[in-house]
Amino acid sequence: MDKYRIRLDGEVYEIEVEKLGSEESAATTSTATATKEVKKEAPKKPVEKKEPVKKAAPSDGEEVVAPMPGSIFDIKVSEGESVKEGQVLVVLEAMKMENEIVAPRDGIVSSINTSKGAQVEVEEVLVTLD
Repeated sequence: MDKYRIRLDGEVYEIEVEKLGSEESAATTSTATATKEVKKEAPKKPVEKKEPVKKAAPSDGEEVVAPMPGSIFDIKVSEGESVKEGQVLVVLEAMKMENEIVAPRDGIVSSINTSKGAQVEVEEVLVTLD
């Protein structure tokens, strides 16, 4: 019986191959000996931030930022609207999931700094609350 290591989707597995006949062979995975090899990757080059659609108005308001890169699926509020803590402000589509970005506190939307369909990066300002 021969043993081999294979890498599949970043995980390393040990397999045993048994020769059954002159032309046949079968492979079985040995789940008891499956191992996962973890390698540190070199830090990735930072992505250049795009200029937001509209700059935030200078104020002492609280900026609501994108927690991850993605695209703006929907904007649920408008400028001047009063919002409550936990109310959905923007829906961000990332990794094929819709993520609701909510108001961190009660306030009034002083500016919307993105638009539907826009690509945003981490920490990009989406909405400013007064």
